[in-house]
Amino acid sequence: MLELDGVTVATPQRVLIRALSARVGPGEVLVVMGESGSGKSSLLAYLCGTLAPGLAASGRVRLDARDIDALPTVQRRVGILFQDDLLFPHLTVLENLLFALPAGAAAERRARAEAALASAGLAGYGPRLPHTLSGGQRSRVSVLRALLAQPQALLLDEPFSRLDMALRERFRAFVFERLREQRIPAVLVTHDAHDVPAGAQVIQLDDQADPAEDGAVDA
Repeated sequence: MLELDGVTVATPQRVLIRALSARVGPGEVLVVMGESGSGKSSLLAYLCGTLAPGLAASGRVRLDARDIDALPTVQRRVGILFQDDLLFPHLTVLENLLFALPAGAAAERRARAEAALASAGLAGYGPRLPHTLSGGQRSRVSVLRALLAQPQALLLDEPFSRLDMALRERFRAFVFERLREQRIPAVLVTHDAHDVPAGAQVIQLDDQADPAEDGAVDA
């Protein structure tokens, strides 16, 4: 369970997000919608501990009954997917997946990575370099890498926006199916209503932003 309680994010001139509260259960998706500049990506940055200098934030974030808003990024157990796949270009597909896996016996880690590839229709792709894959294949590998790191929550920063319509539809289904199977709560930010999965909670940010009182909020 991912819980947001009174989360506020602001610049010195403007409140981007005011007192946002939500609860996201295992396998559920919270969709945060808004146009560019509405604070969507800043919200994700606060959740994963990478808020940019110059932004102030407050509010409580709990993950599986553990307060994480004051923890360093590496201790939060939160994964993130961006618009770009961000695979390491000098590593093979298999090596990209192994990079995400916890330490352990080499044979067991390799078997887990290869099983993940097979589950995504990419059996035998392990030795290939990312630049030899199609856009859809790279996107699937990026999801597998994020999930093999065993996050307790996953943040999705418009990961579908650069895909063509046909591929976008398939990739959305792939991502949401994996989240349900592994019972991972997720927060998806998007400006496109087509990205919203059935039954998801939806929060619209556009109507929240307003000038900050006294030019700032408490961090």
